[in-house]
Amino acid sequence: MRSGHIGRWAAIAGALLLTGACTQATGLAGVSANSPSTVPVTGTPSVTATIPEPTPSAEHQAAEQPPEGGDPVKVPPPKLSKYSYTFPVKGCKTTYQRQLLVLPKTTIWAGQGCAFVAPVGGVVDEVNIQNRWRPTTDAGADREGRFVTIIGDDGVRYLGGHLDSVAAGIRPGVRVKAGQLLGRVGRSGNARDTAPNLYFAISWKTGPAFWWVRRGMVKPWDYLDAWRTGNRTYSPREETLALRGRLGETPRCTVQCSSKKTQTPQAGKTPKPTKKSDDGDVITVDPSIAPFGQQ
Repeated sequence: MRSGHIGRWAAIAGALLLTGACTQATGLAGVSANSPSTVPVTGTPSVTATIPEPTPSAEHQAAEQPPEGGDPVKVPPPKLSKYSYTFPVKGCKTTYQRQLLVLPKTTIWAGQGCAFVAPVGGVVDEVNIQNRWRPTTDAGADREGRFVTIIGDDGVRYLGGHLDSVAAGIRPGVRVKAGQLLGRVGRSGNARDTAPNLYFAISWKTGPAFWWVRRGMVKPWDYLDAWRTGNRTYSPREETLALRGRLGETPRCTVQCSSKKTQTPQAGKTPKPTKKSDDGDVITVDPSIAPFGQQ
């Protein structure tokens, strides 16, 4: 009997232990299945760290601050011919036309008395020391007033007109150097009602009767630009040779040809060079100068 009671109590105790175990949450041995309690987060967390500014790289700094260089290296312009030229007005501020208006020449505006100098070495060809132009006749040969022409060593003829005066010692046959004084800028000829200027023209050698050739055949402004900006070897020789070959030495006058009392001679008949002494002017040709193109 006694052993039977002990057995029943043991069975009851075991059942109680088993029931207690079943009421616990399922989990690993020794680990509770319930999550630990946590404090709820309220608001936005503040950041207290300071973000440093990015440090520019060496390449970036070099791009923003280029290193200082030395003085620029001056490269001389290419040599385009064996001749050396200079701008025909010296020591004065100038402006000039760069377009064809009436004749292929240009007007170089400069102060009264500015120096007209030889644009290249050569020989004086024609000189007119008197202002013979009159508005009543408007003779074509006199429109440039006082003027000097030279035949350059390049074979090209250069004219400077509307001069106030001709330099001492400048006469036909005299050799001059580039930059040598030939006369002074003025308002002689048909420029008497304008500001002082130099009538500058490029052509080839002809007799004085063919004055329209002397007044300009080749556009000069590209050469003036080059001589003034430092390219002193840019030569009009080739262009002048080519144009003379197409037109002939004495082409007919086509622009501003007529005067009120005189007529131009016919082309192809070159009168003998003469010395005008009735009013002191000299327009002559030095026969010792080689024909154009044979220099």
